Amino acid sequence: MGDLWLIGIGTGNPDHVTLEGRRALRDAALVLVPRKTKGKDDLAELRHAILAGAGATAEVVEFDMPVRDESLPYAARVHRWHDEIARRWSAAIARAGVSGPVALLVWGDPGLYDSTLRIADRLSPAPRVRVVPGITALQALTAAHAIPFNTVNGAVTVTTGRSLRDHGWPEPAESVAVMLDGACSFRALSPVGLTIWWGAFLGMDNQMLEAGSLAEAGPRIVETRAAARARHGWIMDTYLLRRAQE
Repeated sequence: MGDLWLIGIGTGNPDHVTLEGRRALRDAALVLVPRKTKGKDDLAELRHAILAGAGATAEVVEFDMPVRDESLPYAARVHRWHDEIARRWSAAIARAGVSGPVALLVWGDPGLYDSTLRIADRLSPAPRVRVVPGITALQALTAAHAIPFNTVNGAVTVTTGRSLRDHGWPEPAESVAVMLDGACSFRALSPVGLTIWWGAFLGMDNQMLEAGSLAEAGPRIVETRAAARARHGWIMDTYLLRRAQE
């Protein structure tokens, strides 16, 4: 294992790939592209479109993503899943037999609520890791709604739906950005004084947005999200919650 490049590609819009990211894609010798479960073929197709748009000529090797064992406790389930992904990376790289940098296209940014760096730590021998930053879902969300990420001098907590559901509003944040929430965990909060800005498929042609008081917009989001997931077979979404200013 030599150089491993983790290239942030934004949230689905090929125009979100930075100039540095495009150069890295052109300079890579090998690109690994994950194949996910049936119904998510468009995610791999979008990666191929980004490679073509960047003028990349690297060899492309696809590999099947493993499925998490839902019978295990959460931490053990994720740990074992990451181990298996690292093994499949190593096997795909060995099969290719290419000399030169190996690249992976990472949704959003490799440093924000993404496990690619943790998986890379499992590789042996350890590669030289280069991270090319990308536009995050939070940037795409606030841009789509034309809102600031934070209030004046206000704290923002970035968390997960699981944490929001289990622990409630994280004090003393005025704003809470929620990632990885497949259960619409905002329903566990009292909606009084809360505004929500929600977005799905951010940056893509089928981008969906909802906003308003949590009491009014929350039920719309639950219904819209369920319909979109049933229609596409998958969904990537995020949202920002904010307390009313006194």
